[in-house]
Amino acid sequence: MTSISIKSKAIASGVLRDPAAVREELRESMVQCRLGTLKLFESMDDATFRCQVHPDFSPVGWHLGHIGFTEGLWLLERGAGMPPLFPQYRQLMAQDGLPKHQRVELPPLPEILDYISAVRSQVFAYLKTADLEKQERIWRFILQHESQHTETIAFILQLQKWAMGKGEEAIGDASKLPTHAVPIPAGEFWFGNDGPDALDNEQSPQQLYLPDYTIDPYPVTCEQYRQFIQCGGYQTRDWWSKAGWEWLQGAQVTQPLYWREEPAFNHHPVCGVSYYEAEAYARFVGKRLPSEAEWEKAACWDPVTQTQRIYPWGDEFPTGDRCNHDNQHAQTTPVNCYPQGVSAYGCYDMMGNVWEWTSSWFAPYPGFKPYPYPGYSQTYFDQQHRVLRGSSWATRPWAMRASFRNWYHPWMRQILAGFRCAGGSD
Repeated sequence: MTSISIKSKAIASGVLRDPAAVREELRESMVQCRLGTLKLFESMDDATFRCQVHPDFSPVGWHLGHIGFTEGLWLLERGAGMPPLFPQYRQLMAQDGLPKHQRVELPPLPEILDYISAVRSQVFAYLKTADLEKQERIWRFILQHESQHTETIAFILQLQKWAMGKGEEAIGDASKLPTHAVPIPAGEFWFGNDGPDALDNEQSPQQLYLPDYTIDPYPVTCEQYRQFIQCGGYQTRDWWSKAGWEWLQGAQVTQPLYWREEPAFNHHPVCGVSYYEAEAYARFVGKRLPSEAEWEKAACWDPVTQTQRIYPWGDEFPTGDRCNHDNQHAQTTPVNCYPQGVSAYGCYDMMGNVWEWTSSWFAPYPGFKPYPYPGYSQTYFDQQHRVLRGSSWATRPWAMRASFRNWYHPWMRQILAGFRCAGGSD
């Protein structure tokens, strides 16, 4: 235990908030979030709306309807005690209603838009009287639920675009990137979150000690990853774990899913890699993937003030000049584009652009309590899912913070994931 007084951001914040201001802030956030969701469906044709581009993902139209269904279920039925507004949609739009391949039988887009609009009208009527002292957490969960499904919609549309041969456009940057790793001195720090927006898997904050380690200042770029490809990385058993090599023999891939060969993409982060590919590259360069604790310390611990930040740059809400997020470019950008978003230790792009694989299995923190249902997080504490940290170019700001944990199977490549390397003790 260090003698310096260090504080968790959530613990330190402890400020009483005006209930009316919380109510108005929630309403405005839900309005802004919905505008961004609907923007993705502007001018969308019916084929795109109901296309299942990959067996693991439902059509984008299903995700839109599911957003409305979940909002009505938790806020109106379970919060206000109302009967279902549209019981005819329950089987189609519930998470456990139909297999993904049957979710293509959707009502047309205008009907789904009417459905979610009707739910939203009732939700805002209820918000005027809802007991937010007891319910604020579920309202913020629903806001993040829409944010997360909007990101899924964005990367499904990306998959459709790439399937048609339409990739990204390079955003050039001729400046030379420093390659030195950032040293993170040994010491304690606060990890996790118990603020009103904290999801069950982020709770509760804990004080951890980490020994010295280093972490790269940027996510691995296409220029760096090209060396792995050109040196036969996908054909060399030595770089791969046993599980990774077995996956590779079945997957038969030779480059990332969202790969662009052109030199103009040199400073863009590599995107569309599995955990196994990230792990193999790290071994190829004599490094390793960071644990999620190492990633979070590098992202949000301020070693000068000995306090936890919400975001790498501080506590101010994400904006377009600090990170590539919220579909502002709808693709990756060079990793050094956002100097205003640098962490206290000097790491770039720890929010936005691409999610970053870590070496950690998705597991509960001490004192974990499932919320609002065990299937949200607890089901995935199975030693089969790896943690990703940060966020992507498609992540909505309400689902962004340094303590946020994402998780997927290690073979998943369709998500907007890259990685950065670490060194030293692990």
